[in-house]
Amino acid sequence: MIDLVALTSLRAIDTHGSVVGAADALGFTPSAISQQVKRLERQTGVPLLERVGRGVMLTDHGRQLVDAGARLLADLEEVEAGLHRRAGTVAGHLRLTAFSTAMRGLIAPLVRDLREAHPGLTVSLTEREPWDTIDLVATGQSDLGVVHRWGDLSIAIPDHLEATLVAHDVADVIVPAGHTLADRERVSPRDLLDEGWIATPESTICRQWLTRMYDGTGRVPRIAHTAMEFESHLALVRAGLGIALVPRLGRAALGEELAAVPAHDPVPTRDVIAVHRRSMADSPAVRAVLDGLRADRVG
Repeated sequence: MIDLVALTSLRAIDTHGSVVGAADALGFTPSAISQQVKRLERQTGVPLLERVGRGVMLTDHGRQLVDAGARLLADLEEVEAGLHRRAGTVAGHLRLTAFSTAMRGLIAPLVRDLREAHPGLTVSLTEREPWDTIDLVATGQSDLGVVHRWGDLSIAIPDHLEATLVAHDVADVIVPAGHTLADRERVSPRDLLDEGWIATPESTICRQWLTRMYDGTGRVPRIAHTAMEFESHLALVRAGLGIALVPRLGRAALGEELAAVPAHDPVPTRDVIAVHRRSMADSPAVRAVLDGLRADRVG
């Protein structure tokens, strides 16, 4: 009989590319992961890993076992979710991954309420960017993820994941209170052509949307400073170092030093989407999170 824990470890090695990476992801020691794979090799009678330089990779047998095992683990996950649904209780452990502003504005208060309503449920939280979150859920390293999609910028979601729109969020242009645009009812990208922006790094979805906003103006946004967190953006705008496009979700109070000016043409709007594996669709814990997220819509 194939050891399912060992099968999970083998799949983690494939996902992370090393025994050490698999150990970090699963909470085992590298030695324990190696022992599990050896036990799996004894059970199957075939080699599953081979050394390549200082690392390891799956053999053809290992690849076949991981591919077939993924279907088996999904079936077992579906069975477990169905049993929990029949029991009618929200319990167990749920791994939830979300982007930073959702963590502050949606997830923290939601998990607090879930813990009070369902003492048998534990939730572990991880903060990651949307692309990473989808990968973690798709590969079984997280049970439910919350991601964002700006306007018509697509984000690839694998077929075995189910996506649920849970909220809409709007971003405003943040300027110092004494800025010439601070009293405007709204601004368009053409009003901002000569402004210096505080922006997220170039590889992020938020930066891609800021660039897309300028389509049709014949210009691109002038990036004065780059910072990952919106809290940093607010601090830099407060210091008079530029302006920023900051979503309302999870945004700290601006105080008297900053002004939020709505933008239009286009309105910078993002969808907040929850993703989970279809095999967990019957999970009462997943349903409880989705219901909570939909009940607290923003924008």
